[in-house]
Amino acid sequence: MRFDLVTIFPEFFAGPLDYGIVRRARETGLIDVWVQDLRVFTKDRHRTVDDRPFGGGEGMVLKPEPLFEAVEALLGHGVGDAAGRPAPESKTAVVLMSAAGKLFKQEAARRYAELDRVIFICGRYEGVDERVAEHLATEEVSIGDFILSGGELPAMLILDAVTRLLPGALGNEDSAVNESFSGSFYDVVAAGGANPAPTSGKSGGDVNSKMFLDYPHYTRPAEFRGWVVPEVLVGGNHAEVAKWRRAAALEKTRRNRPDLLGRDAAPAE
Repeated sequence: MRFDLVTIFPEFFAGPLDYGIVRRARETGLIDVWVQDLRVFTKDRHRTVDDRPFGGGEGMVLKPEPLFEAVEALLGHGVGDAAGRPAPESKTAVVLMSAAGKLFKQEAARRYAELDRVIFICGRYEGVDERVAEHLATEEVSIGDFILSGGELPAMLILDAVTRLLPGALGNEDSAVNESFSGSFYDVVAAGGANPAPTSGKSGGDVNSKMFLDYPHYTRPAEFRGWVVPEVLVGGNHAEVAKWRRAAALEKTRRNRPDLLGRDAAPAE
């Protein structure tokens, strides 16, 4: 799979790409990552990529010309104009990282992992010309309800999230299943234990239809500063362990992310 990162700060990615799962995926050829300096596609001697916004206002806005030309150079073809546009490539996503975009979730990571290529446009300053969002990007994506200095870090987070879903990226393929936000996580946790009674009212319905956070994890020592690992986890009864993990995942989700369970699933006071 190929990732392209269009940015005015190509040196930003020197560190994040060289560690952990992403580094191993690059070394084994599972992913190919290209970093494109946006300033290469400027025309003036100052390599200007931004300008003041029409209508006035704070900050500067990334210009459309270099962004369109950079992405077209990566794609190897033009993306058209107001008179007509070619159909987008079905196995390629052009993702504009933007605080005004749709919220990125694990389901989007799974969808990207089925593609051949993802091109990230890393916004900066006050944002990018809206024609980039409307006519160049296939998606406009945000990683959360907060503001960062640019799209480089969000793009790297998504690249990491997608890479670890690719077959062969993880030492244990189940690691991408038995974790928070996995669509099949709840079934995996419950497989060895009895189902708890469906919760009504607070959870907004049958808990089996909800998304869950991962269950709590413990390791040695079994006792640390007086805090003891739950006895069920060291007892050796796998069915009871699975049952405990399911209930613990539900409780942790209700405590930390009740929104995943439904509007009325607020934690108990």
